[in-house]
Amino acid sequence: MPSDNAAAVSAFVEGAPPGELADVIADVKKLTVNEPRILDSITPAFRKYNEEQLTAVKLPGASKNVLISAYNSLEDERYYDTESQRSFIFDHQTQKASDVQPYTLDSEHSDLITALLKSLTTHSTEHYPSATTAVCPASPSGHVALLLVSNKYSPQNFWNGRWRSTYLLNPSSPSTTLTGTINVDVHYYEDGNVRLMTTKKIPEMKVEASPALSPAALAAEVVRKIAGVEKAYQEDLNRGFGRLSEGEFKGLRRQLPVTRQKVEWEKIGGYRLGQDIGGGRSR
Repeated sequence: MPSDNAAAVSAFVEGAPPGELADVIADVKKLTVNEPRILDSITPAFRKYNEEQLTAVKLPGASKNVLISAYNSLEDERYYDTESQRSFIFDHQTQKASDVQPYTLDSEHSDLITALLKSLTTHSTEHYPSATTAVCPASPSGHVALLLVSNKYSPQNFWNGRWRSTYLLNPSSPSTTLTGTINVDVHYYEDGNVRLMTTKKIPEMKVEASPALSPAALAAEVVRKIAGVEKAYQEDLNRGFGRLSEGEFKGLRRQLPVTRQKVEWEKIGGYRLGQDIGGGRSR
């Protein structure tokens, strides 16, 4: 049924690895030649993918990327960027921006948002390659969303990866608090298909703040907390990779035969079992 096909295609789109959405779309078109309009029918899946993956897009005539997320979404597929003070229409299927217009942010936390963006951008530049950041109100909760995405694509070496950080700052509570989520997604596909996907929930943290603290000082303290959390998580990941390499992965490796030489599997039919593989004398 067409509805079943649409559900399957939506799942393919929503599960596309980093930097590979165009490849998934090309494959879907080949598999659904009898339903040429099926991609146009799953706009919600494309929107969900781009907003959750914090897709980075360059506005026409601009030199820096901006982010797509649920937090900076307006209406009719229009999004805004607080730094450039622009809004734009985003095509979720082609991942292209158009119809750029001036946009003025109306928020009680405007000064804090500006300071946070400056501090978060500095942090991302120091620690991540090809990073894009955004800070915007998280309506209607009164929170402020801090977003960071870093993509690193190497298709010539058969791998792509993405780091995503999303934080919610509550500056209006008696004690300023910060929560967040970190997602890491790496896909390796040379002669196989291996994908690492991790999620780290950041429990609520108190941020040292006072009414007399300036927006710039509060922003610096918030980003200091973020830097500490992300450094600790990266160290945890490195330790985990070490355990996998020396433990589970090592156990999966094919052991060498007693000759201490690799078996040429494409010539397996020509081996004499006792002499050539086992090292013994054939009879």
